[in-house]
Formats: sequence, C-alpha cells, structure tokens
Amino acid sequence: MVDVSAKPISKRRAIASGRIRLQRQTLDLIARDQIAKGNVFATARIAGIQAAKQTAQLIPLCHTLPLSEVKIDIVTSSKGAEVTCTAQAVARTGVEMEALTGVAVALLAIYDMCKAVDDRMAIEDIRLIEKTKRPLRAGADETLKR
Repeated sequence: MVDVSAKPISKRRAIASGRIRLQRQTLDLIARDQIAKGNVFATARIAGIQAAKQTAQLIPLCHTLPLSEVKIDIVTSSKGAEVTCTAQAVARTGVEMEALTGVAVALLAIYDMCKAVDDRMAIEDIRLIEKTKRPLRAGADETLKR
C-alpha cells in the first residue's frame, strides 16, 4: 500500500455511475415486483452499500476507510437502469474505489436477480463522475488528527 500518513485529513467524496441494459419486459417485471428473487432495486442498493464498505477486502492495496456515507441511486429509462454511488469519508485518501465498487456490485446484483428472465442484459460504462477533497475547518474533528 502507498503510505498516506503525511497527507492531511480531509473530507473526501466520490460519485461513480454505470448502466445495465434491460429488456422492456424485464423492466416491467421489476416495476411490478415480479422477479422471483425479490425486490431487485432494494437488493441492489444494499449490495452496493455492502460492497463499498468491503472495498479494501476486495481490491488489493486499497486503504481501509471510515466511510461516513454510501448512497446508491437507481434511475430507469426505456433501455435499462443507471446506478449512481456516492461515497464520503473523512480520511487521508480518496473514496473513488469505494464508489466504483458500489456501482459495480449493485449492477451485478441486478444482473444476478434478472438473469432468469433476460438473456440480453449488458453492464456498461462504469466510470468515475466526480471526486472532491475539502480541507477540514480549523479545530474540526481534532480527534482524527491525534
């Protein structure tokens, strides 16, 4: 792992997204909660959050981060669904890998839950949308600096 101990602690945020192509019939089944494995998007949200929290165990050399927020949003269109993951932490290194991992696993969960009814699904365009780093205010969270 890279030594980040000399970096200042700052508020880190990353947003990643990706898409899954789904047939119209599959989207209708999801909307009517008629996929045999259960509620597809609720499951995908939980899977994405869990994955983001486990990024350091999944990807070698990633730092373990104290995530303060992980959010998975799913928006449908006529061609499928777009998943967005927002991850935040107060840390010495960024949360891009956590956001990307959250998106990837949420998409994989959708794929897994729908594979019995849709053999044309395709996961596409997983990418980092944004990353930010903001310094902490003077005196804020002094316990993290000790």
